[in-house]
Amino acid sequence: MATTSDIRNGLCIKYNHDIFKVIEFLHVKPGKGPAFVRTKLKSVTTGKVIDNTFSAGHKIDEVKVMTNKFQFLYNDSDFYHFMDVEDFSQIQLKESALDNPGLLKEGEVVTILINTEDNLPLSVEMPASVILEVTATEPGVKGNTATNATKPATVETGAIVNVPLFINEGDKIKIETDKGTYKERVKE
Repeated sequence: MATTSDIRNGLCIKYNHDIFKVIEFLHVKPGKGPAFVRTKLKSVTTGKVIDNTFSAGHKIDEVKVMTNKFQFLYNDSDFYHFMDVEDFSQIQLKESALDNPGLLKEGEVVTILINTEDNLPLSVEMPASVILEVTATEPGVKGNTATNATKPATVETGAIVNVPLFINEGDKIKIETDKGTYKERVKE
């Protein structure tokens, strides 16, 4: 059993007969009244995100997990298929287990959290950023870069990302996977 002081991003806990992963947390100590921890939890089975507040010192049931590196192979209509980079075994996961599946390119290596009790995969942790090629966007107008204006661009995985006006088709861009936002243009 853990307590609220052990809460951190990525922690998996049992709560309301389901397994949740902590996405965000904030320890709050008001001037009046007891301290508490405000959390945002994502269900690893349904993908539903809930907000919950735990009082300070509350006991939480931690789920022991191990992490393995997997390579993304492909996705079909129902599942995303991954291969373990060590023993080449394959697993398949539903789209709800992924935080931002639109940014996942074939061949990308991700970290998968696996429950040590039953060896079932819980969730997929993507790298902090991915580099993808822009396949479709409106052409940029020369001199129109004075403001922080953006335009939609479709990347090679099919996801749509807002990018600055100077980005053109064929450019490679770095995208933050947790927010799905443009970070920078990458030179070859």
